[in-house]
Amino acid sequence: MGGSRSRRRDVCTGAALVAALALPASTGAAYAVQAPPGILATAPAPPSPSSDDGAFRTLTPQVRAQVDAAVQRILREAGIPGVIMSLSAPGKGSYERAYGVADKATGAPMETGFNTRIGSETKTFTVTAMLELVDRGALKLDDPIAKYVDGVPNGGKITLRDLADMRSGLFNYTEDDAFLKALQDAPRRPMTPQQLLDYSFKHPVNFQPDAQFEYCNTNLILLGLVVEKAGGQPLADFLRENVTGPAGLADTFLPTGAEFPLPHAQGYTDQGGGPREVNATDWNPSWAWAAGAMISTVRDLRSWARTMATGTLLEPRTQAQRLQPRSKFDANIAYGMGVFLTNGWIGHNGSLPGYESVTVYLPEAQATLVLALNTDNVSDGQEPSTLLAQAITSIVSPQHVYTVPATPATPPKPKPSPSS
Repeated sequence: MGGSRSRRRDVCTGAALVAALALPASTGAAYAVQAPPGILATAPAPPSPSSDDGAFRTLTPQVRAQVDAAVQRILREAGIPGVIMSLSAPGKGSYERAYGVADKATGAPMETGFNTRIGSETKTFTVTAMLELVDRGALKLDDPIAKYVDGVPNGGKITLRDLADMRSGLFNYTEDDAFLKALQDAPRRPMTPQQLLDYSFKHPVNFQPDAQFEYCNTNLILLGLVVEKAGGQPLADFLRENVTGPAGLADTFLPTGAEFPLPHAQGYTDQGGGPREVNATDWNPSWAWAAGAMISTVRDLRSWARTMATGTLLEPRTQAQRLQPRSKFDANIAYGMGVFLTNGWIGHNGSLPGYESVTVYLPEAQATLVLALNTDNVSDGQEPSTLLAQAITSIVSPQHVYTVPATPATPPKPKPSPSS
């Protein structure tokens, strides 16, 4: 998408596994369960089957060459500066590579060890923290949000389960015009969780709890506050001590401000409010907080894909509930608690100005796919991370092509001013 086009997208994509799994960006940020006709038509045709297809093909030199060619083609066609990719499966091999540039000005190449902003993949961490507290008996999934946070519209009816399942009916704060203006006027200014909720709560609810699915970042801000109250410490600390620490993710954390450790790529976006692409590397992600502000590395995310999808940190019963979706888009795509299930893959995508990511796990083959991009610019109505994930999985897992229903992640792009 160019600067001359308008676009409304959910913050943090959350946008990226099916978040984002995200419907094509052109469909808008909010969507109902019954809304996604034609989603599967966006997936590329799989290659001709071979004797090694199965659930996940062996990463031979020939398969790697096919992946390389597909990635490089999409980088050219979609104008993606760079991407880091990791593929792995027991008995099938592993392949990690960086493509393209990390800095357009200097031409410095992408490198596999870079830190990256992961957008709505943050949701998988926040929901895991909440579910750990369920396992401890500190809260219940059917508790109303009013028990923990005051002033929530329909707060006595909306449960924690509704929030995690994206079935609350609350207005998505990243769709509020005043929020968008504040972010675009001062993208480096910090925002508090209460400020974010204020943008949401001035709007009436969109529907009654559990009436339908609608991807909404407000839900995760509330769950972040629930974790803080029930866990007795700031969310960043709780995640470090109870989620990323036990999972062995040394380079994954929720920043408390705009900090972004080196090394990292420069992030490019056309969501700056003007007609030109801008560098969003140093924008403050506090506006995304528990919905999309975390930082990680591809290697950490590769580990997290399995941990999250198999429920290592949770009781088996709790993990089973997490992966039992109340929202299904079709026979192959659904949303559980803070996680997408898409054509056999389990995980999430992420998107915020300048960066996108995908982290998914295929239980059938114990395979992982991780992508980290340094742009969120949409190409022909598709998130760039979706284009790459579809192309790669059409090669390595042709029976399980990554497919998404909409774009829930970065802040929507406003209409440009007349002067632009």
